[in-house]
Amino acid sequence: MSEHDDPKPEAPTPETPKSEPRERTLDARSLRGLAHPLRIRLLAALRHDGPATASQLGERLGESSGATSYHLRQLAAHGFVEDAPGHGKGRERWWRAAHDGTSFTAELHHDPDPEVRGAADLFKHEIATIHTQELSTWLGTASDWPDEWSANSDMSDFTLRLTVAQLRELNEKAHELIESYRDLAHTEAEDTAQVRFHLHSFPRKSH
Repeated sequence: MSEHDDPKPEAPTPETPKSEPRERTLDARSLRGLAHPLRIRLLAALRHDGPATASQLGERLGESSGATSYHLRQLAAHGFVEDAPGHGKGRERWWRAAHDGTSFTAELHHDPDPEVRGAADLFKHEIATIHTQELSTWLGTASDWPDEWSANSDMSDFTLRLTVAQLRELNEKAHELIESYRDLAHTEAEDTAQVRFHLHSFPRKSH
């Protein structure tokens, strides 16, 4: 399982090199540091929309600035966020995500420590909740977008019969295809929008 999120891109120069996503692979310690609903949402907000202050994030997420400030410091202690120099003119601290994405391995579900297994469950369920909320928001606001955007959105599902190796290969190819589009906005910056992809794949018992 992995997530990659691009904040709003800065204006590129012709010499801008092809960017590679900076991915953080979770281990037992970092997972425990991240596995809190508000911390997961704070990190997602910084990855989606770029640097912000605790007050701005609190207003965006409906939380007090004291709560967001505390959890941002906890995220920083585990290396998920860092100071964002060059933002703002006041004394308030600005934060940015330290990585573009998070990689989650299935081994954490089998960790001998029940606290780690519980943190893994919380993390994955919170991500699923965020995905559901994002999709619901899109369905409720699609009419606010120009027709060409709403007509080219997608909400599809497929049922295939695959081996474990084929499932892994399909997931890898899908990730590679999506990543191949990451830098296109640098050369076609006009008339773009931030697009969210949700890729879910899992086995089910047939009846």
